[in-house]
Amino acid sequence: MSTHKRNQFVVRELRDASDLTSCLALEHAYATDYVWQVDMREDGDDMQVRFRTVRLPRTMQVAYPRDEQHLVRSWEQRDCFLVAAMDDVVLGYVHLRVDSSHTKGWIQDLVVGQPFRRRKIGSALLEQAERWARLRSLVHLTLEMQTKNHPAICFARKHGFSFCGFNDRYYINRDIALFFGKNL
Repeated sequence: MSTHKRNQFVVRELRDASDLTSCLALEHAYATDYVWQVDMREDGDDMQVRFRTVRLPRTMQVAYPRDEQHLVRSWEQRDCFLVAAMDDVVLGYVHLRVDSSHTKGWIQDLVVGQPFRRRKIGSALLEQAERWARLRSLVHLTLEMQTKNHPAICFARKHGFSFCGFNDRYYINRDIALFFGKNL
């Protein structure tokens, strides 16, 4: 993968364990004022699932739903693991895995460190992950996130991803995962 320079930072492949250590050191937590609330109703053969955006009474600080061991395993088993870096400072990363049919990509982690957010770093990482996927003839990408991650929901929709499913108790902390997909 060639490097891609944008606003003084470069998006490149993860090089070594020191890059991984820098990824682990990033602040993964986020703040939100909104959540997607799920309402499920079952009446005989009829099931309804509804999501609605709910404003919280105060800003909520949310921990990232994965631990360090997940990130290390992701690096060891990586299909695509890109970092955004300025000089030797890692600003963020994206981890994409390819499914067994080799036609779909799954973005499990897209993280930009707290002080570097809102500078289009996440957009550059996603753009290069999409480029990587197209070069390998993938036809679909899926992004996953917590229902609490309103900033990521807005980010996914802004970049052309559409809601395509959910899984309750998906994460180790039993949070609900939302899935947003995009055809390439």
